[in-house]
Amino acid sequence: VTRHNHLKDFMLVVSIVIGVGGCWFAYIQNRYSKEHMKKMMKDLEGLHRAEQSLHDLQERLQKAQEEHRSVEVEKVHLEKKLQDEISIAKQEAHRLRELREGTENELSRQKYAEQELEQVRMALKNAEKELESHCSWAAPEALQKWLQLTHEVEVQYYNIKKQNAEKQLLVAKEGAEKIKKKRNTLFGTFHVAHSSSLDDVDHKILTAKQALSEVTAALRERLHRWQQIELLCGFQIVNNPGIHTLASALNIDPGWMGTPRPNPSHFIMTDDVDDLDEEIVSPMSIQ
Repeated sequence: VTRHNHLKDFMLVVSIVIGVGGCWFAYIQNRYSKEHMKKMMKDLEGLHRAEQSLHDLQERLQKAQEEHRSVEVEKVHLEKKLQDEISIAKQEAHRLRELREGTENELSRQKYAEQELEQVRMALKNAEKELESHCSWAAPEALQKWLQLTHEVEVQYYNIKKQNAEKQLLVAKEGAEKIKKKRNTLFGTFHVAHSSSLDDVDHKILTAKQALSEVTAALRERLHRWQQIELLCGFQIVNNPGIHTLASALNIDPGWMGTPRPNPSHFIMTDDVDDLDEEIVSPMSIQ
């Protein structure tokens, strides 16, 4: 009987140890899963910030292009108005000269001559203003078209890189949603903690964030570079009639340019994704 009681006590102790060990193991796994989920959610928030940064930059680009177009229209209107004023001044000077030539009175002829001289001076002053408004060096028209075509080809490759980044973003979001649904089930926390899906989703989130970082950096660099080129050349490049119209004007077969194909992406992490406060100012509007 005593031996039987010892055996029962031993089995009870073993059961208690196993129960406590199981509870401790479940606690550790649950804690690990929560920490990993917390890290994944933090990475997911960073991904959302990177996505929002790219979206904000594209909105500022669109706004700058609209302002660019309105400034260009206003510039054409002012040039036409200035030319009309010069033409009116020339006509008035011609009329006064005819009056002077047809007048016999010396005082009247002198008066008309002074008025004619004043009109000529006004015409010369307006002509000087018009001359100052134009650059001293004018680039060939063909150069503008080639630069516009170069810009459009570069935009095509950028759009492919952007599409790849958006696909990775979608995959990362879908993976995060699946993890959240699994975690809400009965044994979801235990299952997630013992599977590699959490690490895979975390890796996809980081990869998508890196992709968006590279796309954002490429867009920002492209905007700055073409703004500087527009300033140096003095004509529009970003706002153009489109790649097909340009190719036709330059007598280029669109097939020669080929269709850009997406390459396997190797993304590099950038540290300044969340800092996109630089203002996009159109160089033509500055002029």
